[in-house]
Amino acid sequence: MRRLQHSVIVGFLLLIALIMALPFFWMLVTSLKSFDEVFVNPPQFIPASFQWQNYAAALHAAPFGRYFFNSVSMTVLLTVFQLVTSILAAYAFARMRFKGRQTMFLMVLATMMVPIQVTFIPNFLIINKLGLFNTYWALIVPFCASAFAIFMMRQAFLQVPKELEEAATLEGCNHLQIIRHVMIPLSTSPILTFVLLSFIWHYNDFFWPLIATNDEHLRTIQVGLSGMLSEEGGSQGTKWNVVMAASSLIVSPLIVLFIFVQKNIVQGIATTGLK
Repeated sequence: MRRLQHSVIVGFLLLIALIMALPFFWMLVTSLKSFDEVFVNPPQFIPASFQWQNYAAALHAAPFGRYFFNSVSMTVLLTVFQLVTSILAAYAFARMRFKGRQTMFLMVLATMMVPIQVTFIPNFLIINKLGLFNTYWALIVPFCASAFAIFMMRQAFLQVPKELEEAATLEGCNHLQIIRHVMIPLSTSPILTFVLLSFIWHYNDFFWPLIATNDEHLRTIQVGLSGMLSEEGGSQGTKWNVVMAASSLIVSPLIVLFIFVQKNIVQGIATTGLK
């Protein structure tokens, strides 16, 4: 009976995995098809001949090098800023004692309940008043702090034994030294988990870069891809095989990053108690 239950669970998980992987498989297959094969009925899961030139066409269809540089630069800077601000705030909420600490932390958590779309208009008005519209800073400044990151880092710091902090204090360490030599080394998995989540979120962000910039040289890769959808149209319609080739190139950095940090994700989520 137990073996049957195990087989059912494994079969169910394999089915879910196949359903989740199907869009990625279809994207890769479509990227290697000719234009006439994209919408044939019944669908073809294996191209008649592999059209590798679709990738070259995608690279020549738009300045993806520039878009990729903008997206990666914005994402890396945002992740670094969020890590710094969240680690400092989380240490204060987890380890320091001051009046109003719980109230302030609850206010931080309350901001997570606000849909991010609601913040776009106030953020736009602020960066416009500051003269940051259509600059790199317009992409970065509104999201330098993250309530989710503060919550995640606080949960991780609460797991660090109090005795280690006391020992570091006896050795003469101040708060910044305790964070650097005790908290961060013992919270590697949650930090790497947040880095991956933050990188995926901001790398894939579309709407804010679209409204915060209108210069071709400041376009991120997702905005550039949406422009490619319209520019590649015409009498024949959108060249979905070329678009899928571009999408495959765009998603490849996320897959590589996931492969490198996947071992830390489960441990990081278990440490912080996130689900």
